[in-house]
Amino acid sequence: MRARLRPWLRRTITYRWARRIAVAVIGGTVFLIGIVMIVLPGPAIIVVPLGLGILGLEFAWARIWLRKLRAAATGVVNRVRGRRAADPPQDKPPQ
Repeated sequence: MRARLRPWLRRTITYRWARRIAVAVIGGTVFLIGIVMIVLPGPAIIVVPLGLGILGLEFAWARIWLRKLRAAATGVVNRVRGRRAADPPQDKPPQ
Protein backbone atom coordinates (compact mmCIF):
# COMPACT_ATOMS: atom_id res chain seq x y z
CA MET A 1 0.00 0.00 0.00
CA ARG A 2 2.79 2.40 0.89
CA ALA A 3 4.52 1.74 -2.42
CA ARG A 4 1.44 2.93 -4.30
CA LEU A 5 0.63 5.83 -1.99
CA ARG A 6 3.91 7.73 -2.25
CA PRO A 7 3.99 8.10 -6.06
CA TRP A 8 0.32 9.10 -6.05
CA LEU A 9 0.99 11.77 -3.42
CA ARG A 10 3.95 13.12 -5.38
CA ARG A 11 1.82 13.45 -8.49
CA THR A 12 -1.24 14.83 -6.73
CA ILE A 13 -0.04 17.04 -3.88
CA THR A 14 1.55 20.10 -5.42
CA TYR A 15 2.80 23.29 -3.82
CA ARG A 16 -0.57 24.91 -4.51
CA TRP A 17 -2.48 22.20 -2.66
CA ALA A 18 0.01 22.15 0.19
CA ARG A 19 -0.34 25.91 0.62
CA ARG A 20 -4.13 25.68 0.48
CA ILE A 21 -4.14 22.98 3.16
CA ALA A 22 -1.74 24.94 5.38
CA VAL A 23 -3.83 28.13 5.06
CA ALA A 24 -7.01 26.16 5.83
CA VAL A 25 -5.52 24.57 8.94
CA ILE A 26 -3.91 27.74 10.33
CA GLY A 27 -6.75 30.10 9.40
CA GLY A 28 -9.42 27.66 10.57
CA THR A 29 -7.69 27.22 13.90
CA VAL A 30 -7.37 30.98 14.46
CA PHE A 31 -10.99 31.51 13.40
CA LEU A 32 -12.29 28.78 15.72
CA ILE A 33 -10.25 30.15 18.63
CA GLY A 34 -11.86 33.54 17.94
CA ILE A 35 -15.34 31.98 17.95
CA VAL A 36 -14.57 30.35 21.30
CA MET A 37 -13.36 33.72 22.61
CA ILE A 38 -16.82 35.16 22.02
CA VAL A 39 -18.01 33.10 24.99
CA LEU A 40 -14.75 32.92 26.92
CA PRO A 41 -12.66 35.95 27.90
CA GLY A 42 -10.37 37.11 25.14
CA PRO A 43 -10.04 39.52 22.22
CA ALA A 44 -12.57 37.88 19.89
CA ILE A 45 -13.11 41.20 18.10
CA ILE A 46 -9.52 40.97 16.87
CA VAL A 47 -9.06 37.22 16.45
CA VAL A 48 -12.16 36.43 14.35
CA PRO A 49 -11.31 38.94 11.56
CA LEU A 50 -7.69 37.80 11.72
CA GLY A 51 -8.77 34.20 11.12
CA LEU A 52 -11.03 35.28 8.27
CA GLY A 53 -8.17 37.31 6.81
CA ILE A 54 -5.90 34.27 6.85
CA LEU A 55 -8.59 32.10 5.29
CA GLY A 56 -9.26 34.86 2.76
CA LEU A 57 -5.82 34.31 1.28
CA GLU A 58 -7.13 31.14 -0.38
CA PHE A 59 -10.92 31.04 -0.06
CA ALA A 60 -13.42 33.44 -1.64
CA TRP A 61 -16.15 32.70 0.94
CA ALA A 62 -13.86 33.98 3.71
CA ARG A 63 -13.24 37.23 1.81
CA ILE A 64 -17.00 37.71 1.44
CA TRP A 65 -17.58 37.10 5.17
CA LEU A 66 -14.76 39.51 6.01
CA ARG A 67 -16.32 42.21 3.80
CA LYS A 68 -19.70 41.72 5.47
CA LEU A 69 -18.09 41.82 8.93
CA ARG A 70 -16.22 45.01 8.03
CA ALA A 71 -19.42 46.64 6.74
CA ALA A 72 -21.32 45.67 9.89
CA ALA A 73 -18.52 47.02 12.09
CA THR A 74 -18.50 50.30 10.15
CA GLY A 75 -22.26 50.56 10.64
CA VAL A 76 -21.91 50.04 14.39
CA VAL A 77 -19.14 52.64 14.63
CA ASN A 78 -21.23 55.15 12.67
CA ARG A 79 -24.25 54.55 14.93
CA VAL A 80 -22.10 55.07 18.03
CA ARG A 81 -20.71 58.29 16.57
CA GLY A 82 -24.21 59.48 15.72
CA ARG A 83 -23.81 59.52 11.95
CA ARG A 84 -26.05 58.13 9.31
CA ALA A 85 -24.64 55.77 6.69
CA ALA A 86 -24.82 58.46 3.98
CA ASP A 87 -23.02 61.16 6.01
CA PRO A 88 -19.41 61.70 4.94
CA PRO A 89 -16.82 61.73 7.73
CA GLN A 90 -15.99 65.26 8.89
CA ASP A 91 -12.41 66.19 9.67
CA LYS A 92 -13.15 69.66 11.03
CA PRO A 93 -16.26 70.79 12.89
CA PRO A 94 -18.29 73.40 10.98
CA GLN A 95 -17.61 76.99 12.08
